[in-house]
Amino acid sequence: MDRRLVLLLLNAALAVILGFFTLTPEQSLQAVIQGGYWAMLLLTVLFGWSLFKVGRAALAGGIDWRNRPRWPVALIIACGLLLLVHETYGFKILMDEVMLLGTSMNMHIDKTVLVPMRGNDIQGAFQLLAGQLDKRPLFQPFLVSVLHDLTGYRPENVFVLNTALTFVLLALSYVTGCRIGGRGAGAIAVLLLTSLPLLAQNATGGGFELLNLVMILATLLLGMRYLERRDGDSLEAFGLAGILLAQTRYESVLYLLPVGLTVLWIWWNERRPTLTWVVVAMPLMLLPYALHNKVFSVRTSAWEMASQPGYDKPFSLSFIPDNIAHDLNFFFNTTGEHSNSLVLSILGFLALPFFVLWTVKTLRSLRTATPAHAGLAIFALGFAAHTLLLLCYFWGRFDDPVIRRLSLPLNLTLALAVVTVATEFSWQGRIWRVLAVLVGVGFFAHSLPAMARHDYSLDYYVGREMEWRREFIAAHPERDYLFIDNNSIIWITHEVSSTPVLQALEHKENIIFNLRNRTFTAIYVFQRFLVEPDSGHLTLPVEDDLGADYQLETVWERRFTPLTVSRISRVLTVREGPTARPVAAPKPLESLTPAEQEKAREQFLQRFIKRLP
Repeated sequence: MDRRLVLLLLNAALAVILGFFTLTPEQSLQAVIQGGYWAMLLLTVLFGWSLFKVGRAALAGGIDWRNRPRWPVALIIACGLLLLVHETYGFKILMDEVMLLGTSMNMHIDKTVLVPMRGNDIQGAFQLLAGQLDKRPLFQPFLVSVLHDLTGYRPENVFVLNTALTFVLLALSYVTGCRIGGRGAGAIAVLLLTSLPLLAQNATGGGFELLNLVMILATLLLGMRYLERRDGDSLEAFGLAGILLAQTRYESVLYLLPVGLTVLWIWWNERRPTLTWVVVAMPLMLLPYALHNKVFSVRTSAWEMASQPGYDKPFSLSFIPDNIAHDLNFFFNTTGEHSNSLVLSILGFLALPFFVLWTVKTLRSLRTATPAHAGLAIFALGFAAHTLLLLCYFWGRFDDPVIRRLSLPLNLTLALAVVTVATEFSWQGRIWRVLAVLVGVGFFAHSLPAMARHDYSLDYYVGREMEWRREFIAAHPERDYLFIDNNSIIWITHEVSSTPVLQALEHKENIIFNLRNRTFTAIYVFQRFLVEPDSGHLTLPVEDDLGADYQLETVWERRFTPLTVSRISRVLTVREGPTARPVAAPKPLESLTPAEQEKAREQFLQRFIKRLP
C-alpha cells in the first residue's frame, strides 16, 4: 500500500480521536481561541498557493484571455453595481454580523478568536477587557481581520469585503454557467442572481452569506476541474476549498459530502489514489471545525431555542410540513415584502423537477458525462442535503426576516437548475434570448419595485435600530463616553467604551466612581420600551431596566415599530448605597402568543393610520 495512503488513513483516525474523544469541550474551545487564527491563516495561505498553481497551469495550457469577449466583464460590473446601489450599507442582522465583526476585531488586535464583551478607552488607547468564543465559523472574520491588518481597524472593512465578494460571486456564477451550457447560460445565471433583492441586501451587509455562496461556487468549479484534470494540484485546490467552505457557515460542512464522493469516485475509476502531502494532511485541517462545534454542547443557548418558544429540539422531521408552507410563501410572495425574486422562483421551481431527473440520469452515466456535468450532478447531492437540513430546522422558515438569508444557497440552486435544464432544451441557442427577456420583465415588474420600497428591510426593526446607534456614533465622533447597553458589542466594535446593563447593576460602584471622577465626558444608556396598545403607556422590560438608583435624562428617542420606543438617555446621577434592583414591569405583549402579538400590532397600526393628520 502507498505510504501516503497509509498516512492519510492514520491522519483521518487521529483527527476523529482528537476532534471528538480526546479533548474535553472546555479544552477544545480553548484550543480554538488560541489557535483558530493561525489555523485559518495556514488554510488560507495553502488555498491561495493552490489557486496560484492551478492558474499557472491554466495559463500554460494555452488559454488566451486577450481573445475572450469583453461583454461578460461589462455585464458582471453592471449587475454588481445594480445590486449595490439599491441598498444602504449597514449591519442587517443584529447578532450574526456584529458578532462576526467583534471576532475580526479580536483576531486583528490579539490574534485570538473571541468576541469582545467589554471594552474601554484607557487614556486614549481602546482596550478589550473581556470576551467569549462565538459559535460562528472563522473564515469570514479572519478575512475581515486581514483587511484590518492591511488598512487599519475600521468596522466598515466588512462592507469592503462583501462589496468585492459581490463581483466575485457574479463572475463565478458566469463561469459556472459557461461550464454548464456556454456563454448564454453564464449570462442568464448572472441575471437571475441580480434579480434577487435578498442578494442585494446581503451584499451591503456585514454577514458571511456572500462568502458562503462564493465558496460554494468555487468548490463546485474546482471539482469540475479535478474531474477534468485528475492531478494533485487540482485535488489540493478542490479539497482546501471544501475545508474553507465548511469554515464559512455551520451547515456548509454538508458540502464535504459531494467533495468526498467526487474524490472517491475518481480514485475508484483510476484504480489509484492521487495524493500529495497537502492532501495527506487534510483530515487534520478539519480539526478546527470539529473542536469549534463543541460550543453547542458547552452552551445550549447557542441553538437559540429561546428565540422561538414551544420548541425543545433544533432538528426534527416533524418541522418539514410547516417549514415548506413558510418557504413557499417566501419564494412566491408577490408583494415584495420578503426580498424574493419572483422570476427566479417561478423559473427555478419549474426547472427543479427536470434538474432532479437530469441529476439522476447523469449520476447513472458519470463515466460518459462531461466533467462539468458530472461535477454539478455530484454537487447536487450537497444542495439536496443542505435543503433537507434547513427543512428539518426548527427555525427554517424563509419568510422570517432573520431567516431569509438562509435561502440564498437554495436560490443559487434554482439558478443553476434553470441554466442546466435550459441547456438541455437549447432550441438552437434561442432559449437564452427568451430567458433574458423573461428575467428582464421579472426584474422590472417585481424585483426593482421591491428594492425601491425596501419593505423587507423596514420590517426588521432591530437592524434599523442598529443603524440608529451608528448614527449616534457619527454624531458624537469624539467617542469619549461610556454606553450601557445589552448590545454592547456594537459600541465596542466602533471603539466606544461599553458595558451591559447587568454589569452596571452588579457593579454600580464602578459607574459611580467614573461618574464622580469624570472618566468619561458622559455616560449613556440604551433602552427599548414596550407600548401598551390600549393606553399608550410605556413599560420597560426588566433586562433593560437600571432601577430607581439611576436618574436618566432622555437624549435621543425614536419609534421603529408601533409598539416599541427606543431611547438613548444620559445618566445624570447614581444613588449610592445598596443597589435597588428593578422590578419586572408588566409585559402585556410577551404574555400573548406570537399570533396574538401580531394581531395586536396590526390592530394598533390600523388605528394609528386612521388617526394620521
